[in-house]
Amino acid sequence: MSHTTLFIADAQHLFRDGLKLLLKSKRDIRIIGEGGDREQLFTALKKSKPDVVIIDCNLPGYFMHRDIQHIHRYSPLSKILIISSDNDKMNIFRILEYGVNGFLTKECGKDQIIKAIYALAKGEKFFCDKVLDMLLTKKIPGGGKSYKPVTLSGRETEIAKSIAAGKTTKDIAKEFYISIHTVRTHRKNIMKKLGVKSVSELVLYAVENGMVNPENFNAGA
Repeated sequence: MSHTTLFIADAQHLFRDGLKLLLKSKRDIRIIGEGGDREQLFTALKKSKPDVVIIDCNLPGYFMHRDIQHIHRYSPLSKILIISSDNDKMNIFRILEYGVNGFLTKECGKDQIIKAIYALAKGEKFFCDKVLDMLLTKKIPGGGKSYKPVTLSGRETEIAKSIAAGKTTKDIAKEFYISIHTVRTHRKNIMKKLGVKSVSELVLYAVENGMVNPENFNAGA
């Protein structure tokens, strides 16, 4: 039986224990470590590469937004699932810009946590209803404007879809057999054409114009 391996990074000992208890009965999910601060997390990631890292990155003194970049560097294949008590819209969008694969609040139910883990393990994205609503109801920094279709080339459209679906620059380069530099150039041109300044706005554009299915962002809502 193949296992999905997890690392739990959270300053709250009770939360880590609760999550371990929740997942105890899942024989195809294996927790390979836990840490209460960034030092413990990064030390562990240098030795093991979990399939999924669960982290609350809005805990000053323990974990911060920029730690997501270090996770990408130390374990680039690990999927990142945020489970946070932070409900601030601007903070949530800032975290999404770092390239996480899923975002739940700590108010979410047990079923959503388990569904999120399985979704990320399959390479899907999973946002809780609250975060998804922020994307789909235009609660985006910049005034909540509605985006009209513009003309993209065939390759630009493919790359825009891939970016909106949460794929990394490296993954996109491999998928289309092009260099990372070329992907970055396409991304710059796409965002200029669309008049968007962030990945969150690009996701909104893609959803509004039928480039991606909003159901793809929540595997169980």
